[in-house]
Amino acid sequence: MSNASPALDGLTALHGLTVVVAGAAGASGVACATLLSRHGATVVAVGSHAGRLEQALGHLDDVDRRVCDLADAQAVTELCQALSADYESLDGLIHLVGGWRGGKGIAGQTDDDYELLHTSVLTTLRNTTRAFYPALLASSRGRVAIVSSTAVDSPTAAVASYAALKSAAEAWTRAVADGFRRDQEPAGDSTTESAGQTSAATILVVKALVDDALRDAHPERRFPGYTHVDDLAAAVVGLYAAEAPSVNGQRIILPG
Repeated sequence: MSNASPALDGLTALHGLTVVVAGAAGASGVACATLLSRHGATVVAVGSHAGRLEQALGHLDDVDRRVCDLADAQAVTELCQALSADYESLDGLIHLVGGWRGGKGIAGQTDDDYELLHTSVLTTLRNTTRAFYPALLASSRGRVAIVSSTAVDSPTAAVASYAALKSAAEAWTRAVADGFRRDQEPAGDSTTESAGQTSAATILVVKALVDDALRDAHPERRFPGYTHVDDLAAAVVGLYAAEAPSVNGQRIILPG
């Protein structure tokens, strides 16, 4: 576990890379799409609603907007097939799909809230990583990143369902990291670090996220410990500045 994000090199060049941002219509998706594009990446922004994608990202002319229900495994497979046909490589999956639900203690953790979180936090992650895994494995700089929560470290009764499913998402991401490590291990060498590893899966941890619009809407709040979405975007781009083995399977706590 690390408390510092990979350094964002001002010279980080992502030209020739195609990065998929899942859950792109939110503030964090806009920040990531903007910075990735600024560093030269081709960005594919995926969301569940064309109107929301247009409203959030219509000002970014170079961003390819795709509508897909990421909870539908077949739809995700078809999206991956379409993108593989349209682009030479698929080099990143930035998974920003999520949500939050709380309750009054353990007895207040409703089935409806649990199922919603299970679908948005875990099912979408399983579907996208399974579909995109071969392409990301084949990439010269493949990256998977999820956003998790400090609630995993100190879960409370009020957020039991949320913390449990974020924990499950972290476990799945570490399993993806193990897959990259094993599948890119040099043939005949199972005892040393994979010198040829090019792909990595990483967990970025925040207390919560904040953006300028939220701050402007609540000038009376200080948002202590919250991570700005621009800092999240910088951490995502920074993953490409780091060697894959150094960030693979890592849980990086972003500053608030």
